[in-house]
Amino acid sequence: MTDLPEENSKIVSILDYQPEMGFAPISQVEAYWEALRAGRLLPKRSEVDPRGLETSLENAFILERIAPGIARLRIAGSHLGALMGMEVRGMPLTALLTPDTRSVLSEKIEEVCQMPAVCTLRLAAEDSAGRPALEARMLLLPLKSDLGDISRVLGCWVTQGEIGLAPRRFEVITHQMQPLLTGTPLKPLLPPLAPAPRPKMQPRGTPPQTGRSRGHLRLVTSND
Repeated sequence: MTDLPEENSKIVSILDYQPEMGFAPISQVEAYWEALRAGRLLPKRSEVDPRGLETSLENAFILERIAPGIARLRIAGSHLGALMGMEVRGMPLTALLTPDTRSVLSEKIEEVCQMPAVCTLRLAAEDSAGRPALEARMLLLPLKSDLGDISRVLGCWVTQGEIGLAPRRFEVITHQMQPLLTGTPLKPLLPPLAPAPRPKMQPRGTPPQTGRSRGHLRLVTSND
């Protein structure tokens, strides 16, 4: 994470913060984000400076939300690359999860950006040949883009145990959401379906149609 812009950045020291035992980078990144907020709802992406994250750089990452529930890694520390055994920038964060739990992470990413909220997830990877069991935690913290929308996420991923053979993929065990605005409902991922048109009345004397009518489903999609 050496290519984060340093212009107009705010450097906050977190050396005096007492981290949670075993997952120090998670606590440090959260403390840094809280210091950047400085009483505001959210900090800006442009305010994130790698020098303020100190020893948490290898575990930190920044996401860009490009569509409902889809966020790609714009910047990623070396730890995520070690888990996948390749460069992960440009990849969706869900690539690090097993297919059956990717929808859970997609939902949590959407809640983080739309509520907004802070999300903490506990993950695990099963053991197999050359791949010992792993326990991990992930933190997702919303950020504002330069345009003012909440489409960036500062994250941290910490794994305990030997990685073994890459790639490693994890399952979501538990997750916890902390809304930043109490009483704010979650926005829908997609707009509601348009109401079905009312059937037209046939003029008197028109013979009824025969045969089965085929229904049509109108889909409304979002290109957010």
